[in-house]
This record gives sequence, structure tokens and C-alpha cells, in this order.
Amino acid sequence: MRPRIVIIGGGPAGYEAALVACDLGADVTIVANEGLGGNCVLWDCVPSKALIVAAEARATVEVAAQVGSTTKTAVVDAVDYPKLARHVLGLGADQSRDIEQRVRASNVTIITAIGSVTGEREVTATANDGTKTVLPADYVLVATGSRPRVLPFFTPDSDRILVGSQVYQINELPEHLIVVGSGATGAEFAHAYKHLGSRVTLVSSRDRILPTEDADAAEVIERVFERRGMTIVRRSRAVNCTRDDTSVTVTLDSGQEIVGSHVLFTVGQVPAADDLGLEQFGVTHDDGGFVSVDAVGRTECPWIYAAGDVTGRMMLASVAAMQGRTAMWHALGEAVQPIRWDAVAATVFTGPEVATVGMSANDAEANGLPIATARLDFKANPRAKMIDAIDGFVKVHAMVGSGTVLGGVVVSRRASELIQPLALAVQHRLTVSQLAQTITVYPSMTGSMAEAARMLMVRLDTNR
Repeated sequence: MRPRIVIIGGGPAGYEAALVACDLGADVTIVANEGLGGNCVLWDCVPSKALIVAAEARATVEVAAQVGSTTKTAVVDAVDYPKLARHVLGLGADQSRDIEQRVRASNVTIITAIGSVTGEREVTATANDGTKTVLPADYVLVATGSRPRVLPFFTPDSDRILVGSQVYQINELPEHLIVVGSGATGAEFAHAYKHLGSRVTLVSSRDRILPTEDADAAEVIERVFERRGMTIVRRSRAVNCTRDDTSVTVTLDSGQEIVGSHVLFTVGQVPAADDLGLEQFGVTHDDGGFVSVDAVGRTECPWIYAAGDVTGRMMLASVAAMQGRTAMWHALGEAVQPIRWDAVAATVFTGPEVATVGMSANDAEANGLPIATARLDFKANPRAKMIDAIDGFVKVHAMVGSGTVLGGVVVSRRASELIQPLALAVQHRLTVSQLAQTITVYPSMTGSMAEAARMLMVRLDTNR
């Protein structure tokens, strides 16, 4: 008899797990209350990055329109925001349909419903009309994702007080958008709306924006944001939010009030782990409510696994997908290695982008690893000059002695693509010598990576 797998949630963790389980001969059912791809594809990653692409395209046209002229064209000034919102949501919906087609072609059963674990090796799927379907399961994977964190003093209304998934529902481009929260999501939306033509105020509770990113990278982004006219309010927390028919007022802990047309709160994510029925089988949660799992995604119950945002480890679609695959490989008896958390690449899609992989200098120091770092700014790179992408740098971290590449940072246009050579180096434990001796295209942005590696190679040779 084929093993029966029931997956609760259809985001990257869920559908990628389903594909792996089908490849291994399992009978697979996905229970999801929205289209496949989940929040990531329908409301978050795909639409938000598409919004950023559109915003950057507008900025490019604006610059082109100003060449040889002191005025912008009406075409540049006008942004049909509802049409743009429909476009980016349409891209997400198209991607969801593509995923569903691929998953159905693998003979996965998809049930549109809310799933919960209701008995020993049993999941109940409850449809919107109340119809219940009981599904026997040899293994259950919980992949229900996360939702925006909502603080007690504000209530999202899809009109003027917003969370990320609601920005596509408003009927006008914000005249003055207040973004509360300066992590990756807040910085990305602030970047997008500034390029679309909104006045933007970004509120950061820390000394700098992007507090979990490389400090030098954050400094570049701050400098670019402010050069473009964005207002950054540092070391301030929002403590209240009110609105009327035409404006919102955000009150900070200093007593300062910021008045804008709209406010977007990007103050973190919380797990979508309610009413899943997990506790009756000994599954525990951490202090943040995230489902506790081991290195391969297994909970305290041997037949219940969890993957993706609901586990709270690293909230990235790429990580969720690999967690889902790993869980199924393990459950179905395949040899599997735990995810190497020190080799995960991630990107903040601002302008320029910030891409990182592996350990930071602080991580290495905390782990007692002797580290050397080389940084090379793109302002001297010929390709960067040609495409007006001189804001940024490449940074490479390597272990003193072995020269093994431990991590890296790229701040640049399309850093999300440029980080891959460093990601390969970290994943496969290459040395700076191997990176330095790889021929790169001239002129290219990747040439600066090889040059930074050569700088580091010479420095490490000198230290021997």
C-alpha cells in the first residue's frame, strides 16, 4: 500500500513537499484554503516584487524623460494605481495556476478547505460550506505559513491603515505613505512607493534601517533612500494610530505625530498555527507560537512534520520549499541531510538590492572562527559605471588559515542574481583562491567578486 501523505497548506513548503512525495510513490493530498503558492505567490513575494519592478521601471522612464528637458512628461507623472495593483495580483494568480497545473499533473489531490489534525493519523478538511472530509494519513505535514503581526493600537482596514497584503486593495496611489517597520518588507515597500511617486516616511525603531543586515549595506541603502527624498525617522516606535476620512496620524513614543494619507505596518509575522489540533498529539510551540521541529522538520509526534514560516526559522520561500522537501525525504525513508542554515542566500529587494549568504563577521566572531574580510566598492567597476549602478559593494568573508569562504554580501542592482557565485562557494566550502582563480567576464559586476577574492587571497597568504 502506498504511504498516505496529507499536507495542510499549499505554499512553497506544501506544494514542493507534495511533488517530492509523489516522486517517491506516495498518495498525496493537499488541503489548502487558497490557491497553490499560498500567501507567498498570491499576496506577498510575487506581487510585491512585481510592484518593485514596475516602480523601478517608472523611475527609469522618469530619468529618460528628463534627459534634455526640465519637465517630466504627463505619462511619467500619471500612475494608474488600481490598474497596476490588478496587474501584479494577476501575475501572482497566473503563477498559482501554473503551480496547480504542475501539481495536479503529478497526481496530487487538492482539496480547498481548512485542515486540522483531528485524530490519530487523521486530518479533517472543512470546506467553506461546512462540509467535512476525513483523510487518513500515515504522515502529516503542517505548512500553514504566517500572517502579518497586528499590534493592539491599530486595526488594518484595507483603506488607509494597511498591512502588506492590503496595499493592492486601495483605489489610489498614496500621496504620503508612512511605513512603520524598517526590516526587509518595510524597506522594500518604501523603495517601491517612493519610485511610484509617493512621499514616503520610514519609521525605524533602531539606529538604522535593515537592522539584521550587514551594517555597511544598510548604510548604503539609507544614503540612497535619503538622496531620493525619503524621510527616515530613527530610534522611534509607533504607539498609536488614528484616522479620519482623508488622513492617518501615527504617534511615536517620543510624542511626535506623523500625518500621512496612508500607513503601512510591517512589524513582523506571526505563525498561522491556530486550531490545527496539534497539541493533543504532543506537538509544542516556542515562545513566539511557532511549531517546534527538529533538523529534518519532525515535531515531537513522529508522524507529524512541519515546514515553512509556521516553524519560524527563516521566513523565506526558498527555505520553506527546502524544508518541505527535506521533511518528505525523511518521512519516506530517503537519506537526507539537514538544511545548512549557514549557507542560505537571501535578498532585500530595495534599490540597490542587498543580498547575503553564509556567516557575517559577527556570526563568525560569535562562533570563535578567525575571519578575514575584503570589501570592494562597485564605483570603480566599469560595468557598474555603464549601467549607473555604482552604489554598492561586494564583501567576502573567509576563514583565516584555510581560506574557506564563510559568507558574503553584495549590494547592487540585481544583487539577487550576483550572489550566486558566493552562495556556491559557501555551500561547497570553496576557498578564496578557487574563487579568485575563476575567470570572469569583462566587463562584469562579477569581476569585482573575483577581485575581492584576490585581495583576500593575498592578505591571507601574507598572514601565513
